[in-house]
Amino acid sequence: MTYTARTFDLPELKGLSKKQIEVHLALYEGYVKHVNLITETLKSYAGYGDKASEGDKLAIAELRRRLGFEFDGMRMHEYYFEQFEGGSKEADPAASLAACAKEKYGNRDGYIKHIKDVAGTRGIGWVVTYYDPVGKTLHTSFVNDHEIGQLAGLPIILAVDLWEHAYMVDYVPKEKMTYVDAFLSNVNWSTVEARLAKAL
Repeated sequence: MTYTARTFDLPELKGLSKKQIEVHLALYEGYVKHVNLITETLKSYAGYGDKASEGDKLAIAELRRRLGFEFDGMRMHEYYFEQFEGGSKEADPAASLAACAKEKYGNRDGYIKHIKDVAGTRGIGWVVTYYDPVGKTLHTSFVNDHEIGQLAGLPIILAVDLWEHAYMVDYVPKEKMTYVDAFLSNVNWSTVEARLAKAL
């Protein structure tokens, strides 16, 4: 399969410039390109079998390891950008997300505060809210590298990119939390709610 970079219907965003979004989308497109490059290169090795040299085996192993980085980078950015489609929309107090947030964080404000607390973690990475269908609860976690540290098998409900490429056109590193505020002000919460509804 060949992946195609998605086109997102993004409105003008508050606190995130058009240039910032263009730079970030170009990075996303790079992930898509490299997913395809790796999968095509691995196909070219498919017929080697036991005839593969030690060098070929090393190259194949490294490509397999690298695929997780490129694929997860592609998919996480798709979660990220689709949260802005349709423009900013407030959360529905009658939706399942509000009930889950109340149970785990006390209320929606508690959930937003927790996202910001996790985002304040020193370092680069992602803030990810998952839904655990076994425990029937939300988990908001800091993920350093998108291919490492994800909560296995849990559907992603919200994804906040905290790598500098997500905000360095508009903000310096010490303004990371200003960027987080800008991100949250632009989220279409109906997208997040729909993800949770699908996971329930």
